[in-house]
Amino acid sequence: MKSVLLHIHDDQGAESRLQAACDLARGCKAHIQCVQVRSAPDLVAADMYGGGAFAPVITEELREIDDRLRVQVEDRLRREGVSWDWRQVDGETVGALLRAAKLSDIIVATLPEGPRKDFKDPLPIVSDLALGGRTPVLAMPQSAKCFKMPGRALVAWDGSHEAASAIKAAIPLLQRTQDVHVVTVEETDKREFPSTEVPEYLSRHAIPAQMHSWSRDGEAVETALLGAISALAADWVVMGAFGHSRLRELVFGGVTRRMLRDARIPLLLAH
Repeated sequence: MKSVLLHIHDDQGAESRLQAACDLARGCKAHIQCVQVRSAPDLVAADMYGGGAFAPVITEELREIDDRLRVQVEDRLRREGVSWDWRQVDGETVGALLRAAKLSDIIVATLPEGPRKDFKDPLPIVSDLALGGRTPVLAMPQSAKCFKMPGRALVAWDGSHEAASAIKAAIPLLQRTQDVHVVTVEETDKREFPSTEVPEYLSRHAIPAQMHSWSRDGEAVETALLGAISALAADWVVMGAFGHSRLRELVFGGVTRRMLRDARIPLLLAH
C-alpha cells in the first residue's frame, strides 16, 4: 500500500484523518496524496434569491480559507517527515475524491460520531465513497488519535464478495498487524460457507489468524459483531460494505449502516 489519498477539509475530523494518513505512510513507507476539494456554496450553486450575485465575494472568501488551511497542513506534514503532494480540485466532494482516487490504494475519510449540525462537523461521505468507487476506504472516527495498524485487527467474514474485497485490500496492513482475529457471526438462515477459507488465505500471505464463530444469542448480526469487537478489544476492523442493497439497508437496517453509526474504531471498508 504505497499511495494514500487524504481528504483535506477543515472540520472536526481533520486531525484524525491526517494522523491516520501519517501512520499509514510511516507503517507502509507510502506517499500521501492530499486532495482539497473546493465546492461552491449552496446558495451560489442554487442561485436562490439572487445568491449568484455574491458568488465572486463568497468564492474569494472560501479560497482564502482553503489557502490558509493548506499552509497549516503543509507545515504539519513537513514536521511529520512523510512523503506527500497536494492537489486542489473543484466540484462535488464525493465525485472529486473518487476521480482523484483512481490510482490510490486507500482513501482516508472521517466516520462522523453523530448527525451533521454544524459546518465544522465532518461530511458523512464514507458510504458514498465505499459504494461509488473501487478504492477501499479507511473510515476514521472523528475523535480518534491514531490508526493502530500494528495492534489488533478484527476481520468480519460472511462469505460475501464485499467481505472478500475488503480482506484482499487489507493484506498490506494485516501483514504489519501483530494480532488478527477472523470473526464469523453465526447465521442459521444463511447457507453454509467454508469459514476456514479466510485463515487459509491469510496464511498464504504469512498472516497468522485466529478464527471465531460468534454466537448471535438471538441478537441481530450487527449487534453480535459490535459485541465481538468489544470482547476481543479490536483496534480496527476489516469488513465489506453494503452486502445488501443500500435501499434495503436504509429501510430494514443492516450491518454496514449500524457500524457506520455506532463503531468507534477505524473501519477498513470495500464494496
